[in-house]
Amino acid sequence: MADRIQTPPRAWQRMLSGRRLDLIDPSPLDVEIEDIAHGLARVARWNGQTLGDHAFSVAEHSLLVEDIARKLEPGLSPDDCLIVLLHDGPEYVIGDMISPFKAVIGGNYKAVEARLTAAIHLRFGLPAVTSAALKRLTKKADGIAAYFEAVELAGFMRDEAKKIFGEPREFGTDRGDGPRLGLDPVPVRAAEAAFLARFHAIEDLRQAAKASHTKTEKRKSP
Repeated sequence: MADRIQTPPRAWQRMLSGRRLDLIDPSPLDVEIEDIAHGLARVARWNGQTLGDHAFSVAEHSLLVEDIARKLEPGLSPDDCLIVLLHDGPEYVIGDMISPFKAVIGGNYKAVEARLTAAIHLRFGLPAVTSAALKRLTKKADGIAAYFEAVELAGFMRDEAKKIFGEPREFGTDRGDGPRLGLDPVPVRAAEAAFLARFHAIEDLRQAAKASHTKTEKRKSP
């Protein structure tokens, strides 16, 4: 009996938009912002171990990080803002793995994440690789967001969160025991809508910046 030909395991996911995204070799042509927003709004931060009637989604986290980044660097360009908003974009496909689990998996996870990030960036006309300076800013904003999420939603004692993330006293309202943002997880559809709204607001700013640049170049031309 002849050996059966084995086909390679499926490495793509069908999205609700109809796109079929290859996880091994993702194409920017298969990336849609509606799929990203839908997925991130349904992926829970902290493995779902948070307070409230709703999970705190990666979409909400992304909005929070982008807001903090703009407060840290008020002069961020629209392109930079979009890169920060999409900093966890790959998680619409691969989910949100907590940091300890990422450490266990190691390099394979990072390689898949990097390829997905590049595809997402190229889809929206952004550099495939984020600059070192913007990576540092995003990491700082992400750590600040994680501190507040840990203390307000994930059951961390404040001293424990301070040791892991540091205490960002320049943010939030101090109620005597330390700063707080008053985080309140929202239903998935509200998170999805908020993420899409911010994306389109940034896109409007990007288009306006491009139009202004074009006008300036025309004035310079002889």
